[in-house]
Order: sequence, then structure tokens, then C-alpha cells
Amino acid sequence: MLFNSFSFLLFLPTVTLLYFLLPHRFRWMLLLAASCLFYMTFIPVYILILFVTILIDYFAALRIEATQGRSRKLFLIGSIVATCAVLSLFKYFNFFNENIGYVSRWLGIAYEGIESSLVLPIGLSFHTFQSLSYVIEVYRGRQKAERHFGIYSLYVMFFPQLVAGPIERPQNLLHQFYEKHGFDAKRVSDGLRLILWGMFMKVVIADRLAMYVDGVYADVAGSSPLSLLIATYGFAIQIYCDFAGYSNIAIGAALILGFRLMQNFDRPYAAASVSEFWRRWHISLSTWFRDYVYIPLGGNKATNGKRYLNLLWVFLLSGLWHGASWTFVVWGGLHGMFLIVGRMTSGIRNRFVHVIGLTRVPRLHRLLQCLTTFHLVCVGWVYFRAATLSDANPLFNKDRGVAGG
Repeated sequence: MLFNSFSFLLFLPTVTLLYFLLPHRFRWMLLLAASCLFYMTFIPVYILILFVTILIDYFAALRIEATQGRSRKLFLIGSIVATCAVLSLFKYFNFFNENIGYVSRWLGIAYEGIESSLVLPIGLSFHTFQSLSYVIEVYRGRQKAERHFGIYSLYVMFFPQLVAGPIERPQNLLHQFYEKHGFDAKRVSDGLRLILWGMFMKVVIADRLAMYVDGVYADVAGSSPLSLLIATYGFAIQIYCDFAGYSNIAIGAALILGFRLMQNFDRPYAAASVSEFWRRWHISLSTWFRDYVYIPLGGNKATNGKRYLNLLWVFLLSGLWHGASWTFVVWGGLHGMFLIVGRMTSGIRNRFVHVIGLTRVPRLHRLLQCLTTFHLVCVGWVYFRAATLSDANPLFNKDRGVAGG
């Protein structure tokens, strides 16, 4: 079930009415049943896949909390491997199989791959990361293992953020399922405003822009440089309104019921650097990679060389998380390189703007930084949007692409 569907317009008011009519002790059951129904409108049998990952991480967290020493780490690793294996099977099997085939043929090795026809379950990447954050937080001692299986299942499956996040940490969301939420007219009004604004962003702006952008990207070779440039700017707005619109609907729907989800977007195109952009864009995901990948690799405490390598790895993984295609990997790699070059040249750039006197005009300085950042991000969006690398590269051709005249 999608947020911008007629079904959801009936679903949310019905769930809300029943939620506030029911006694508090039965509400978690209603929300879990509603979340299962919400999920099963896609491919009903896939609820079993989600149930398996829930079982794995639920019992792994209990064992992690109950054991000491090496066993704790083994349970953590087992949970991570099992959960990621499910994601890899459905999302990345064909991608890796195809690339193994390319390498094998290049080496002259006969390889007959097995093509998978499995359909990617809706929201799998999101609830996989949410489940992993829970197990890791239990391992780190920052979260008590949840004994109530139904409540833990609801934490993973909570329908407002099941499809597209935000990716919630257990410390923020789990305890809210135990709290009694009374009907609050102002809170409901605030939630409805968020939903309406999210719907406007998604349906009116993103979906309308998509019509033009899709047409241009479907015929890159036959499109004029101006059309390609407009489509690239259009896609930057489209993808923001698409993602942020969905997040606003999710946050608003949860707020109506009394749950507060984290902010996921904070005017990212007002960022004055790529680093700041990632503090404003898809915040729940960028902080997930920061806390569970970048910092464990050494974070900012590592030497410069290792820190730069870690940044690149994190953004390559982030690109692959977004989609099983080299276009997404290149998109992630570009952002990693933007950050690395930005850190390496920060001293030189600061001295330069000081010498030319730009620091004496802070508003102009900020504007130029924002414009530069926005255009760097747009370069990345070309690869994010393109179906293949060969489709993306002509856009930068001096004769045909956005760099052409």
C-alpha cells in the first residue's frame, strides 16, 4: 500500500479511529495487525520473509544480552550475516551474478549464472537497517533487549515508516509503544498538515516533474543540451520532493497516533558544503552509516589517509544500498570523493576567499557555497537517475550533454 493511494486514504482514518477507541493494552495488537495488512497489500506471502528476520534479530538480541565474552560477538555477527543475507538474496543476487559472469568471461572461464526472478519486498532495505540498529545497540549496551515479541515486531513493522523510513533507533521508538497516547486535536492537526504537505510534494511536484524528466532521460541522445540541463535540475527537485514528501507523510501519520519519528530532511539544498548536505539529506540513513560503519572503521580519529578511505567505503556502500546497479555505486563514490577533496582543500579554499575579501560579504559567500554544492549534488543525481552508466556518460559529453554548448 502506497501513501499516495486511495487505499491509504481509507486505511489511516480507520486505524486512527480504532486506535483511540481501543483500551491502551490492545493498541499494540491493532497497530501490528494494521502494519501486517499494510505490508501484505504488496505480495502477501512476503510477510513470512519479514517474520523470519524479526525472529532472527529478536532471539539474537536476547542471547547477546544474556551472554558474555566471545559468544556475544558471535551472536551479533550471526544476526548481521543472516539479516543481510536476506537483503542480498532479494536485492543483490542478480547484480552480483551478472558481474561474476562479466569477470568470468573476461578471464575466459565458462560460467552459467542462475537468474533470480524474486521480486524485491517493499521497504526491505529500510526495515533491515532498522532491525540491525536494534541488535547493534543491544550489543553496545545502549538498549535493553525487548522481551515482548509483539512490541519488537511492531518496532520493525510500524506501518508509517515501513516503506521509506525514517530508519528509527530503538531508543527513540520502542518505548513509545508502551506509552498511552490520548487524542490530542492539535497533534492531529499538526500531523494532518504534515501529511497534506507531503502529499503536495509527492503528487503535485514530484510526480509532475517526473513526466518531463522521464521523457528526457529516455532519449538522452535525442535531447538538446538545454533539455538535459532542465531535466537534471528537475530531477533534483523531483527526488527531494519524492523522498521528503514520503517522510513527511510518515511522520505526520505517526504523529496523529501519538508517535514522534525523527526528522529526515532539513532543507538539504540550502547546504553550503557536501558535508552539510549529508547532515540535512536523509538524516536517518546518513547517521546510520556514520554510527554503524564510519565510526567503527575509525571515524575522524583515524589518520587522514585511512579516514579518506573510510569515507569512500561508506559512500560506496551507501550507493549500493540505494540500488543494485553501478550507477548507484558511482553516485555514492562521487559523493565520497566530493567530501574527500573538500576536506583536503579546505585550508586552501579558506585562505583564497579571505584574500579576495569574500569573507567580508558573508551572505554572498554563503550563496556561492550553496550554488556550488547544489551543482555538485546535481552531477551525482545524473548517475542516480540514469538506467546505466552508458546512459549517464553522454550527459557530460561536450557536444550533447549538460556540459555542452
